[in-house]
Amino acid sequence: MVKKLKLLRANGSFEYYEPGNTASFEIPAKKFQSRTAFSAAHVVCDPLDVACPLGNPQIHWEDTLSYRRYLWSMGLSVAEAMDTAQRGMGLSWEGAKELIRRSSAEANAVGGRIACGAGTDHLIPNRKYSMEQIMEAYEEQCAFIEEQGSQIILMASRALAANAMGPEDYSRVYSHILSQVSQPVILHWLGDMFDPSLTGYWGHNNLDDAMEVCLNIIWENQDKVDGIKISLLDADKEIEMRRRLPEAVKMYTGDDFNYPELIRGDHHGFSHALLGIFDAIAPAAAAALTALDQDDVNTYESILEKTVPLSRHIFQAPTYSYKTGIVFMAYLNGHQNHFRMINGAESARSIAHLSELFVLADQAVLLIDPDLAAERMKLVLKLAGIE
Repeated sequence: MVKKLKLLRANGSFEYYEPGNTASFEIPAKKFQSRTAFSAAHVVCDPLDVACPLGNPQIHWEDTLSYRRYLWSMGLSVAEAMDTAQRGMGLSWEGAKELIRRSSAEANAVGGRIACGAGTDHLIPNRKYSMEQIMEAYEEQCAFIEEQGSQIILMASRALAANAMGPEDYSRVYSHILSQVSQPVILHWLGDMFDPSLTGYWGHNNLDDAMEVCLNIIWENQDKVDGIKISLLDADKEIEMRRRLPEAVKMYTGDDFNYPELIRGDHHGFSHALLGIFDAIAPAAAAALTALDQDDVNTYESILEKTVPLSRHIFQAPTYSYKTGIVFMAYLNGHQNHFRMINGAESARSIAHLSELFVLADQAVLLIDPDLAAERMKLVLKLAGIE
């Protein structure tokens, strides 16, 4: 029986809250068809590993792969080794390689779709690199991913952002890499709110100028581009770019603030999805997209509109700390038996933030078992000294 919890609010006061909205989304056996929806999946660390989590983080492989099987069972595709998995924020390229290898094999075994992030993060930070060295770094990671039988997500490169002299360098690097891949890739434009080191990507701070560079690369290499994911948290920019893409190139929304309207679309078109928030709201996302398949827009909107306050809270500034909320949701819902993260990232959000997350998850009907979630929330509160 769920009892009221004493939660810490954003203004520093305490408030009692009693959860009780048990999740009951019906997930049809037939996978939704009208949209492609990737969930950028988190990793589950091994809290019992004796190695220092800051220097040699260890992944709990069974729980991590189990969560991917859960996402595939919802009809979602998995975007692997992205920033949701703490790529470049605790997860090194060596760790990412093992994650990609295992997840790709699991996808093949269960018939799930997977795409994996290729970047340049094995280059040493804060060193000078030539464009040739950056291209070689991209080539190494792309080759490994293709060897695993996975589609490539060509992630934004911190090394390229730090060393490019202008838009011409971006065009040169991307055109070269796209000429090398065997299958169309998903490009990834990640805004500086997600990673400050990517400020000025495509050679411009102004988004309109940056978009021109990116669009030119896509048009010149459209046979090698499946789509582009943009994470700018700017719905108008996404819609503008979506309308200017080649007909065969998809827009994958990465907007964790405005995803319902962008996926629904307008009379000019719609966005597919590659979202971190879909890790946390998988049942709601699957049920909503199934309703959209049936042209039941009212049900689609009624499901997803409840999730937006939760998503906006999880992705609030500093946005790059959103991974903490994603993992906390998995803990509350019993997908892992601890709230620990690689690199100690569970400490990136305050108790007040986690308390509000708990309330919003309940209001969005996303707590699978409110009793379990309440017990786990109570443990987190107790560790913070709240009895």
